[in-house]
Amino acid sequence: MKPTTRTLTSTAAANSKHSKHSIAAASRKIRKPEQPVRGIYVSGWVAGSKKRMNALIDLLDRTDLNAMVIDVKNDYGQLTYDSALPAVHAIGADRHVAISDVEGLIAKLKAKHIYVIGRIVTFKDPLYAKMNPNMALQKQGGGVWRDAQGKAWLNPFQQQVRQYNTAIAREAATKGFDEIQFDYVRFPDNGAKVDREVKYGDRGGRTKSEVISYFLRQARSSVHQSGARISADVFGLVTSSTNDMGIGQSWRAVTSAVDVISPMTYPSHYSTGMYGVKQPDLNPYPIISQAMLDAKRRNAIIQSSGSQTTATIRPWLQSFTARWVHPHQQYGAAQVNKQIQAAREQGIREFLLWSSNCKYDYRS
Repeated sequence: MKPTTRTLTSTAAANSKHSKHSIAAASRKIRKPEQPVRGIYVSGWVAGSKKRMNALIDLLDRTDLNAMVIDVKNDYGQLTYDSALPAVHAIGADRHVAISDVEGLIAKLKAKHIYVIGRIVTFKDPLYAKMNPNMALQKQGGGVWRDAQGKAWLNPFQQQVRQYNTAIAREAATKGFDEIQFDYVRFPDNGAKVDREVKYGDRGGRTKSEVISYFLRQARSSVHQSGARISADVFGLVTSSTNDMGIGQSWRAVTSAVDVISPMTYPSHYSTGMYGVKQPDLNPYPIISQAMLDAKRRNAIIQSSGSQTTATIRPWLQSFTARWVHPHQQYGAAQVNKQIQAAREQGIREFLLWSSNCKYDYRS
């Protein structure tokens, strides 16, 4: 049986018989989780599969996991459910619906006392860029700029871009999501190279990190009014970097603008020698331990000034095998628990597990 500690909010009374109206109404009052959030990522297509979702719900029933991060807008710019937003309909962003009844799904999860987080891939949006090319990052010589994978990115300095993502977040909150999580809430990596190639246009007097923080603050206000909290994903190294890494993500700018900050501290993504660890993928414990120590210190420094609040630290942990890394190891329950242990020993009680195929080997 599932431990009773999975109860997170007063939405425990929600059940699958709730109407769409009652779910929306219930979400208007922000409910902070009563227990540390321990979640898994669920893609839109998996969320729309009854068989796959039942298997994941069973995993949560058998363990101390108590949350799911479900795609609202994916890496392709597609919404996973039928939207009522004119801007979404105008570009066909909800043409390929993966979740047929999102309110029903949320009600089902809340009936199981599962905390539901909606993930929005923010400024990496090839669909919106294709349909609104003037809203994408532009090449210095003219035309839409593309990254090494040929993907176009939206320009965070454009007000229309920020409003589009905020509107989606607000709508998702009214659907009943407890929290809205912004992923790819940044500029493309290799910032110095991007700066040489891209013409940003009118920046409104803001730096990259300032406009990211501004977007998150504006979104937080809007989403709070709709009854949900907000979180933001940041690069793992943001916990330790003294600048915005050229992508507009500085710890101070983000932690002061959201309710929860989620550094993506996947050991396989750290370079050889980082934190003095020769082979990070083979040594997850020291990587997570140092990253969480640095994150705590950053928050403490900000808190000591008394001028700003700081977000709850909830790291993304590696629940996948990085076969492209040499040497690498199979990441199963033992490797996952090493990361959780490292975070816990730094006083970090919340975590999220990432697996792009949504398959998890986890034991609590």
